[in-house]
Amino acid sequence: KNDYREMLDLVPDVDAVVLTFIETGARVERQHSTRLLTEEAKLAHLVDQVADVVNEERGLGLYLRTFGYFPQEMERTIKAIDLVENPAAKVMIKAMPHDFFLTHPVDTTVTRIKRPVLVEYDTTGEYHGQGKIANALVEDHVGRMRYYQKQPNVIGYVARTDRYKESRIVGTPTEINLYALARADRDRRVRPGALHREWAARTYGPKAAARVGSALAKSPEIVSSVMYMLGTNNANHSRLDYDPYCNSYDRSISGKWIDPPHTFVRHTVNKRYHFWTGVIEHLAPGYCKTSAVMQRENPHVIANGWLTGANTMNLGYLRDVLKEKRYGVSVARSALRDIQRAERDLSPAHHRQLTAYFERTLLTARLHLSVSAAYFGYRVWVRGPEHRTPQLGRLIWAGLDAAKATADAMRAHPDQGATGEWEWIRDAAEADKYHTRISQGWDRYDHIAVPRPADPER
Repeated sequence: KNDYREMLDLVPDVDAVVLTFIETGARVERQHSTRLLTEEAKLAHLVDQVADVVNEERGLGLYLRTFGYFPQEMERTIKAIDLVENPAAKVMIKAMPHDFFLTHPVDTTVTRIKRPVLVEYDTTGEYHGQGKIANALVEDHVGRMRYYQKQPNVIGYVARTDRYKESRIVGTPTEINLYALARADRDRRVRPGALHREWAARTYGPKAAARVGSALAKSPEIVSSVMYMLGTNNANHSRLDYDPYCNSYDRSISGKWIDPPHTFVRHTVNKRYHFWTGVIEHLAPGYCKTSAVMQRENPHVIANGWLTGANTMNLGYLRDVLKEKRYGVSVARSALRDIQRAERDLSPAHHRQLTAYFERTLLTARLHLSVSAAYFGYRVWVRGPEHRTPQLGRLIWAGLDAAKATADAMRAHPDQGATGEWEWIRDAAEADKYHTRISQGWDRYDHIAVPRPADPER
C-alpha cells in the first residue's frame, strides 16, 4: 500500500489508475499463500489492497484491465474480478481479446463482467503501421463499437493516440480513426463508409474529399494483405520480422479465439484455411511451432497434433503468400494514384503530407512482397536438394534484388515518418539482414546459401 502512496504522490494530477494483470515484474498469482489458495483469489486480494489506497484514501478511479495472452489467462482474470470486494473498481477491456489484431473477434467476456466497463481501442495501429502508413481502419473500429454499444455495462471508450516518442496520430491522416470513434459514439446511425469522405472534406477540403477519402478507404485491404499473411499478422509491432519473431506464429493467432479455427483469405487467394494445420504449420519456422509459448498458451493445439516441429513451407503456400502480397502492392499503388489525382485540390502542405504517407505505404508493401519471396522461397530451398530448382533460385534472387532496390528507395525518401516504437526506415536494414542470411548462408538453417543464378529474373 505504501508503494502506491509514494507513487501517487509523484503524480498528483492523475485522476485514475489502470491495473494490468500481466506483463508485470512480479506475478502475485505465482506466489505462495496458505490462505489464498487459487490464482484468482491472490489477484483479487492484491486488487483490494490497491483499491484501499486508490479509491478509499485518494478518491481516485481504479480500472482493472483484463489483457491476457490466451483464453485460460483471460478466464482467470474474469474470475478474479468477480472476487474483488471493493465496489468502486471498474474494468477496462480491449476491443478484441489478447491484442489489437484485425482478425481477432470482439471480446465476448464483456457480457460476464458485473462492473462498469471501458473499451480500449488502438487508433494508432500498434501492429498496423503506427500512423506512418495507411491505417485508416474506420470499419473495424466502428464495427466493434457497435457491438459494445449494445452491452448494458459498457460506459464508454478510451483510444490510444501514439506508440511512443513522436508517433502521435493527431494531425496525421491516421487521425481519422479517432474521428470515426467519436462520430460512431455520438450517432449510432452513422455509416462507416461515409466517414472517409466526411473526414477528408473537413480536413483537406470538399474538393479533395472524394479522392482522399477513396485512398484512405483502401487502408484495410492494404494492411490486411501487407502486414498480415493468409489471415494472421506477420508484423512485429509493425516491423518487418518474419524470422526469428515467434509471436507471429505462437501467440498472436486469431485461431486461439475462434471455434472452429478457420479463416477465409480473399486478396486474390480466395481460399479457406485451418489456422493451425494450414497457416501456422506451413508459415512458421519449426522452432516456433515447438516453443515454450506454444506449449503454454495453446495446449489444445499440441494435444490435437495440429502442428509438427518441422519446416513444411512448400511451393503451394509460397504461391498463395505472393498472390496476397502482390495484391497489397496493387491496392497501395491505387491509393497513391488517388492522392496524385487530387493534387490540384489540395494545399501544398496537405499534398506533401498525403503523398509521403501513401508513398511510405507503397514502399512498405513492395518490401514485404520482395522479402516474402526471398524468405519463404528460402524456406522451401533449405528443405533439401530436391527442392533446389533453378526456377526457385531465380525467384529468391529476384526477391533479394527487389528488396535491396526498395530498401535503397526508402533510405532516399525525403520523409521517413515520425519516430516511435516502429521506426519505418529500420525496415530497410531488416531487409538487408535477409539478403545477407540467404546469400551467405543462415546459421539457423545449417548455413545453406542460395547461389546467385547466372541470369536471375528481375
